[in-house]
Amino acid sequence: MSKRIATTALLVVLSASVGWIAAAEEFHKLKAAQIQAKFSGMELTDQVHWYDFYDRNGTVLSSSMGRKRQGKWWVERDQLCTDVDEDSSVRCYDVLVSGNNVQLRGDGVLPLDAVLRTPVGRR
Repeated sequence: MSKRIATTALLVVLSASVGWIAAAEEFHKLKAAQIQAKFSGMELTDQVHWYDFYDRNGTVLSSSMGRKRQGKWWVERDQLCTDVDEDSSVRCYDVLVSGNNVQLRGDGVLPLDAVLRTPVGRR
């Protein structure tokens, strides 16, 4: 009986791993027009600690751990660029998507995993 449970548990773990690997392979990089269309009027979030709202007018509203900031966003050379607050520097990212899951990849920073969704009414 314990061999059967162990085998079943192993199959569940392997199935989950294969599903995760397959999902990771579905990410594809967006071009400039796709980034503009996908982010305009949407909210990027980790669904717990922070969100960035990409207004259609080029304004980005950012909230992280209760601290709210405002800046601007734009698309340049197939990358999403942001400038939030006067003391920050411009950051540009490659945008990879798989459904509503987003990865932002930039020079010198680890990939940022987030979800792109319709904004929730908390502003």
